[in-house]
Amino acid sequence: MSIDVAGPLLPLVPLLVGLIGLVLPPGDGGRARRRLAAGLGVAGAAVALLLAVRLVLDPADDPQNSGLTLANFGYLEVRFGTFVDAAAGYVALAVTVVALFVQIYSIAYLHDDRRYAPYAAQVSLFTGAMLLVVTSSDLILMLLGWEVMGACSYLLIGHDRRLPEAPAAAVKAFLVTRVGDVGFLLGIAVLIADADSTYLGDVLTHDYSAGTLTAALLLILAGVAGKSAQFPLHTWLPDAMAGPTPISALIHAATMVAAGVYVVARLYPLYRQSPAALATLAVMAAITILIGALSAMAQDDLKRVLAWSTVSQIGYMTGALAVGSPAAALFHLLTHAAFKALLFLAAGAVIHAVGTNLMSRMGGLRTHMPVTFWSFVIGLGALAGVPPLSGFWSKENVLTAAAHATEGGETAPAWAAWVVWLAALLSVGITAWYATRLLLRTFFGVSRAYGPDGPDWEVGFDDGSYRTPAVPHDPPALMRWPLILLGIPAALLGLAAFAPGFRTALELEDPHLGVAVALPMLLLVAGAGTAWWLWRAAPGADPALVLGRAEPFLAAGFRLDEVQDRFVVRPVKAVARVVTAFDTNDVDAVVMATGTGTRSAGELLKQAHRRPLPAAAVAVCAAALVLGAVAWWGAVA
Repeated sequence: MSIDVAGPLLPLVPLLVGLIGLVLPPGDGGRARRRLAAGLGVAGAAVALLLAVRLVLDPADDPQNSGLTLANFGYLEVRFGTFVDAAAGYVALAVTVVALFVQIYSIAYLHDDRRYAPYAAQVSLFTGAMLLVVTSSDLILMLLGWEVMGACSYLLIGHDRRLPEAPAAAVKAFLVTRVGDVGFLLGIAVLIADADSTYLGDVLTHDYSAGTLTAALLLILAGVAGKSAQFPLHTWLPDAMAGPTPISALIHAATMVAAGVYVVARLYPLYRQSPAALATLAVMAAITILIGALSAMAQDDLKRVLAWSTVSQIGYMTGALAVGSPAAALFHLLTHAAFKALLFLAAGAVIHAVGTNLMSRMGGLRTHMPVTFWSFVIGLGALAGVPPLSGFWSKENVLTAAAHATEGGETAPAWAAWVVWLAALLSVGITAWYATRLLLRTFFGVSRAYGPDGPDWEVGFDDGSYRTPAVPHDPPALMRWPLILLGIPAALLGLAAFAPGFRTALELEDPHLGVAVALPMLLLVAGAGTAWWLWRAAPGADPALVLGRAEPFLAAGFRLDEVQDRFVVRPVKAVARVVTAFDTNDVDAVVMATGTGTRSAGELLKQAHRRPLPAAAVAVCAAALVLGAVAWWGAVA
């Protein structure tokens, strides 16, 4: 298959599969529809994966302003065209791999979900929308994929309508990302209007004025902050854990949060021209790295620990972009996709077996769930940056890029590089601490879910049911094999940094294994060792107790939800109440008064028309005299 065909088909296949899945007939009580939906979802993701592999083996060199013309808006022509260079090919490969494993995993995880068919279709649409963002050579189509992702995230996060927190989390995710998307839309519009083209190649090579370019890039960063859960629009992501666990894996690993990072990398020739935009991105990244890492330290919910870690790790990627290394950002995006998908799917296996998200009700699962345990060991090791796992190599690239940028010579000012480097370095130790805590609390020690006589409490599941859990065990084959297969890239993908072809494709620097990695390794050992020591010093106690009064503050994510509620949500609601009252009491009153006055005037005229003929003739003559007098007075004056 030629690259000219494979490129357009890559996003179209999952999008078409998703649309077909939404209109499937119910069948025999839904069973046939479920089987067909599962087959369509898996087949669509598998075909997309094969297309991505084809494009990775033969990437495009230069963008071509070609494709199917979809619409003309005056001098603007919107075309359905794709540009898949080596970087886009690798990102598309990560997206399709995770999407395929999520589709397979979901068959067993949601085996008793009556709404599985639309769920599988929405996952396909979500995948296709992300691939449209990755491959599109037209900014309007990129924006279309961006918006479809937002709609799909809303539907998938709120999939289980029986959970009271799911609809609220879906609405929050939609509204918070909408705030950023307003800026994203305006930024894209500024670039298109100034370049007189929607084509990516024209936009990247156009000569913008400094003020116009900076304004557009800062507006786009607002959208990036929303979609990629960066400060201050990151608060939706931890709450999105109300969605099914496979959706958490998809959102955190390959779609949605990765989209913002990829868009900045795609537009990076423009960001290189704007020190102000990169400095803003650096500050945003540094704050996000630390907020995410510190908040993860105090969580009891297994999925929320991983959610806050995603906030922090995406901060590493945006930090790498800020210090002038899109290659390091994309490399960490790829490794993060592997180990974060592994961690979330493994967390789903634990929750499926134990029946709770809370680590305070887990423990002692290592012997019962060996495959899941080793999946967590690999995933958490990669997250913390333990060599030679994948996260070590990509984090090393980010830290090295930030350290080099502190010497000056980059577009971003040196102080911004110092901010990113110090935040990323400090987060290494914190990440090792909470990763070790999670592993110990979940898999080691005495089980806190099962007494000597077996389970003695009921738990809630994703399907809304409550039942006493059985003895925990590794998940069935459809859930177990994705864990085993994802463990391979989570462990070994970082070694691709030594492959000349991969390094050249992403424009990565050669790996550094000298003194530069000594300090991060010391911090990693200190963080993990401290968590282990606290665990051994007080067996069964939560190491997070050492945080003292700061624990609830960190668990609440620095209470930024409350800050936003007080300074944004409440004022907006107050303004809305005033506007509603004005509309009801004044605008509506004027409209009603106009109607009432017109009706009253009509009644008077109706009565006048009913007067006897002599009186009517007198009235007409009197009116004629008045009009004549007015005309005479006007002529004289």
